[in-house]
Amino acid sequence: MERFAANVFSETVMKERLPKSVYQMLIKTIKEGYPLDPKCADVVANAMKEWAVERGATHFTHWFQPMTGFTAEKHDSFIAPCSDGKVMMEFSGKELIKGEPDASSFPNGGLRATFEARGYTAWDCTSPAFLREDAGGITLCIPTAFCAYTGEALDKKTPLLRSMDAISKEALRILRLFGDTTTTRVITTVGAEQEYFLVDKDHYEKRKDLILAGRTLFGAMPPKGQELEDHYFGSIKERIAAFMREVNEELWKMGIPAKTQHNEVAPGQFELAPVFTTTNIAVDQNQLVMDTLKKVALRHDLVCLLHEKPFAGVNGSGKHNNWSMSTNDGQNLLEPGKTPHENAQFLTFLCAVIKAVDEHADLLRLACANPGNDHRLGANEAPPAIISVFLGDQLTDILEQMQNGGLKRSKQGGKMTIGVSTLPTLAKDSTDRNRTSPFAFTGNKFEFRMVPSSISVAGPNTVLNTIVAEALAQIADRLEEAEDFNTALPQLLKEIVINHKRIIFNGNNYSQDWVEEAQRRGLPNISSTVEAIPALITGKSREIFNKHKVLSQEELYSRYEIMLERYCKQLNIEAMTMLDMAKRQILPAACKYVSIMSEAINNIKAAVPQAMTSGQERVVLELAANIQALQEKIEELDELVGNGHDLQGDTYEHAVYYRDKIFPAMDCLRSVADRLESLVEAKLWPFPTYSELLYIV
Repeated sequence: MERFAANVFSETVMKERLPKSVYQMLIKTIKEGYPLDPKCADVVANAMKEWAVERGATHFTHWFQPMTGFTAEKHDSFIAPCSDGKVMMEFSGKELIKGEPDASSFPNGGLRATFEARGYTAWDCTSPAFLREDAGGITLCIPTAFCAYTGEALDKKTPLLRSMDAISKEALRILRLFGDTTTTRVITTVGAEQEYFLVDKDHYEKRKDLILAGRTLFGAMPPKGQELEDHYFGSIKERIAAFMREVNEELWKMGIPAKTQHNEVAPGQFELAPVFTTTNIAVDQNQLVMDTLKKVALRHDLVCLLHEKPFAGVNGSGKHNNWSMSTNDGQNLLEPGKTPHENAQFLTFLCAVIKAVDEHADLLRLACANPGNDHRLGANEAPPAIISVFLGDQLTDILEQMQNGGLKRSKQGGKMTIGVSTLPTLAKDSTDRNRTSPFAFTGNKFEFRMVPSSISVAGPNTVLNTIVAEALAQIADRLEEAEDFNTALPQLLKEIVINHKRIIFNGNNYSQDWVEEAQRRGLPNISSTVEAIPALITGKSREIFNKHKVLSQEELYSRYEIMLERYCKQLNIEAMTMLDMAKRQILPAACKYVSIMSEAINNIKAAVPQAMTSGQERVVLELAANIQALQEKIEELDELVGNGHDLQGDTYEHAVYYRDKIFPAMDCLRSVADRLESLVEAKLWPFPTYSELLYIV
């Protein structure tokens, strides 16, 4: 308890160190969204600097989240020269509020030209500053937004903050209709569970694909994968436990409430889950979680892999984005209560989410699109690419009652007796869980399970906030114009249920039956990132993002270009890495082994002819045939990659080419190489295999 948030410039620290009037102004901005008074900046900056320096900080940085999906920072020291040749420690309100990093060298999708370099970082006072300790010393990190000289957002945080304002505005309209006159702000909250793999550092450094692409581009399945399901929630190995302990200590010092840790399904896979918090803070914390996992792993001679599918044939990794809405006085708007059929306010917000997900399923799919997730979605551990909502028996029954014209009951869970006298009787939930659903109601929140493990959760939550804000706005428009609210509300909710019940599915999302049923219902099945990206710039998307002032048309198109460019670049890196490994490692190893085997067979023939069998010769013939196939697949991929570099046309056409040509050719090359791995002598294979990567940790 003494160490938790020790490195955070928290409300407690601010209250101790700031004048009362300044503290109250700052808290009003943080809690209620009031504009920040610039007059208090110098006072806050001085207090922040004194606090940081006392703890050993020598530098500060504006910590921001550009469109790379990672974080960025430029460090400045606190020192300022004096006339006597000495230095003093200095940090002004101007330095706190605004920074000026280069805006031309980050992904910008055409918003900035190379010669237009100026960009600004702006202090996000709603997310607390913190100290980060590493080999470079102690640095004061100030969470900021990042924008161009012309005002467009160049980062993940700015649209997120705008979307939080949008949903607060529209949710307040609904609350006022229900007679709530005291709530001043509605916030969205997020708890982002993080899945990851750990591999031995020595093995990692021998695999170019892991170093350059973040995933294994080659690798035959080991004799044992996850068939026995013995890794999930299993006893945590000592080496991993030591790593987890240090991760927790680092996160707790930065005020991140890391709560749950366990072995995940695949061997070598693990999960960390924090307690939920306000969305923009949760986004910042998840970035720190990913950064901390990677840094601490290296201290234990491990490497943390955050790719969605680092290993073929076993489960991949994702983030479970637990999302809800709360008032500034702590009321969860998605809490159904014991009798949800009587809770009209809850049902209104529930129907708004259902309506939003159905009308904008393509945007939610886009928010979870990246090349890594194309390998993961639809596999046994991840929901399919079809968006649907799981509500469970209780809420589904209530919606059916609404559709049929009257609310009379709420199904209750009751009690469950296990049948052993010494075990307690358990309170049974009103509904079961569904781990196959991409968007599941889990008691008082929605769990968005499609989110990729490697990305910032800012994007998915920006989309989620915006589409729900639009649904709430449409509901408020209808109800504000109604002559009688109590008559209009049930009719409106009934219409929403009838029009959008197609999105509700409580069954097995993995089944082929559901794929066919979803098609009959008219639900989109967007199978790849390239198909998903255009959803960003449809007329419908431009309308809602502009209406709620989350993203302008120019900002939307910039993100469209950035996503397509990133897709092409990622696949190009993977293809080039495959070619390098196949030509310079796999092919020489296979040729060396066939030479050894041929020489051995010739020696047997010469020394003991009667010991020769046709099976021995078949081994050599099989090796030779696969080597020939490998060479052919190398040449095919090489040619396709070269053609890709020479392509004309727009970025979307390039992305389609990489999806339709490069991606299948990579699979073909891998298939042949993986067959060779099972034939070539183990000690000659040029890099660690799955057995070593997944089990030697």
